[in-house]
This record gives sequence, C-alpha cells and structure tokens, in this order.
Amino acid sequence: MDTVLRNPVDGTRLRILAWLKEPGIAEHGATADAVATRFALPRPVARTHLRLLTAVGLLRADRGPGGPCYRRDEVRIAEVARKFEKGW
Repeated sequence: MDTVLRNPVDGTRLRILAWLKEPGIAEHGATADAVATRFALPRPVARTHLRLLTAVGLLRADRGPGGPCYRRDEVRIAEVARKFEKGW
C-alpha cells in the first residue's frame, strides 16, 4: 500500500481509476495500451500504474486477447473509502 500512497504529484492513478468508471470502459475494462494512449504515457509507465493498482486490490486484471484487461474492483474501492472516512 505504501507504493500506491507515494502517488505521482499529478494524480495519474486517480485519473486512471476515474476513467475506468466511465460507461463502456467500466463494462469492458481497458488494456495497458489503452491506458497509455488515453493518458499519453509510455506503455511501461501505464503498466506500472495498473500493476500497482491491481496489487492493492483496486483493480482486477482479466485475461483478454490483447493481454490483461483491467477493471475497477468496486467492492474493494468502497472498503478503502470507508476506512479513510473513519480516519484510517
């Protein structure tokens, strides 16, 4: 969790999470290539963000024809939000 909390100053991971909630993306998820394109990131940087978000449970990665497809884990996100609301 420490690694995720050391989030880049520009909030890239939060923007990725918000984008993955948009209609269409939420249902189908997104590959690292799609994230890299959407946020103008090098593919390795996009993959790093996605792996970190997956490692802490905020995203799920399902195998797809173009590689892993990432989706938000709404249950885990709600759990984390509740902890922060309680002053975690």
